[in-house]
Amino acid sequence: MTRRVLVPIDSSEQSTAALEHALDVHGDAEYVLVHVVDPNRWISTGDAEGDVYYSKELEETAKNAAKELLADAEAVVRERGAAAETETLYGPPARTIVDYIEAHDLDAVVMGSHGRTGIDRLLLGSVAEKVVRRSPVPVTIVH
Repeated sequence: MTRRVLVPIDSSEQSTAALEHALDVHGDAEYVLVHVVDPNRWISTGDAEGDVYYSKELEETAKNAAKELLADAEAVVRERGAAAETETLYGPPARTIVDYIEAHDLDAVVMGSHGRTGIDRLLLGSVAEKVVRRSPVPVTIVH
């Protein structure tokens, strides 16, 4: 029996589908919902010289979006009668998710995949693929 399921949450349809799949398959497990914020996105190049600067506004926007995403996902889990905990994580998404898996008592991961192929996949990488390769627990990918 699966006791604790990690579901990474972002604003994509695939993430929503992954959460629904997790709830359908794992029933009354406890759900750990995480959203990963990459602090590199708080850095902006805003002028013609290419100067780089930290943006407090981008940081606050990201943190507020994370709170909202996780609150919405937690409400979905609770509507289905299951328990949920939420956490915002900071760092490169794939590595941060794998580090979290390794540091916590989890039985499974269910996550969405954007389904990138070709050059997009080579340039952008696949968070889901990296998690699958490195995770010490089973990972289900939902497209």
